[in-house]
Amino acid sequence: MLDDFEDTETRATEPPKRRRRRRTIVVALSLVALLVVGVAAGYLLLLNQTVANNVQHESLLPQPDAGGTPGPTKKPGTKDAQNILFIGSDARAGLAGARSDVIVLMHVAGDRKTVTLIHFPRDLYVDIPGRGKDKINAAFAYGGSPLLVQTLQNLVGVPIDHVAITNFDGFKRMTDAVGGVNVYVEEPSTSGGYTFTKGYQQMNGAQALAFVRERKQLSEGDISRGRRQQAFIKALLLKSLSRDVLTNPVKLAQFVDAGTQNLIVDQQFSVGQMRSQALSLRNLRGKDVRFITAPFTGFGTSPQGASIDILDEPGMQALGQALQDDDLASYRDNG
Repeated sequence: MLDDFEDTETRATEPPKRRRRRRTIVVALSLVALLVVGVAAGYLLLLNQTVANNVQHESLLPQPDAGGTPGPTKKPGTKDAQNILFIGSDARAGLAGARSDVIVLMHVAGDRKTVTLIHFPRDLYVDIPGRGKDKINAAFAYGGSPLLVQTLQNLVGVPIDHVAITNFDGFKRMTDAVGGVNVYVEEPSTSGGYTFTKGYQQMNGAQALAFVRERKQLSEGDISRGRRQQAFIKALLLKSLSRDVLTNPVKLAQFVDAGTQNLIVDQQFSVGQMRSQALSLRNLRGKDVRFITAPFTGFGTSPQGASIDILDEPGMQALGQALQDDDLASYRDNG
């Protein structure tokens, strides 16, 4: 499902610095979905009911073991910070055997002035509790979301408050629900039967999907595709927050429905909490959202012969410390 957005051969030869500049559309769409929850609650009670009906809840967080061993805890001064894990899966949430194609930890600062989205490469070679060394996305295959959460908590030393799992089923519907989006085309191409010329271009859902999937015709391959995805996300965010959508009950209802139909969250993440979280972020601007990649030193081969990303242990310690201190501004991303 998500493999259309990441080519394995390209990833194996792509320089680490370039990989660290990639942006995943799944995360941005997940963030849009959460913001949609806030928009819905803020305007129409009917939309709030739509959200409640659409969002699914599952057991996605780890439970204490038989000995009652707790996970990491927050420092007293950072209790208001939130860590929300977004997972893009190739199967329905919580099912062992599925692979987590996209793993992103969203850190919401305690003062709600900044959000940091941390991408964990799916081939990052880490310790998985009870399984030993393996690719981080194997944790989801072995034990679903709870084991992936436990693996990440061990890596960064902070508790993960909530989990959200999403996919691309509602991608075209979200675009069509707002009447299409006006996207800036940096490089011309022909994709999926559509022609894209340089400059701003109005796109419906099918066109937008073809636009963000194209890679081979672009000058920098996956890097250029990443810029396309960012251009689309910016256009969708601006359109969804425009007066044309927010003051149009039909468009707003359709957008809320499309944005929440494929959203699955942990059982502790109530619609009320999502609404409060979204409303607390309503003043965010583009400059307040930062994208970084979890640190790794390069590529290698596991004892089993699989291609892996080698964990940068000192870098991960620095990232974990910044998360523990709710001070991501002090963390330097080498991407």
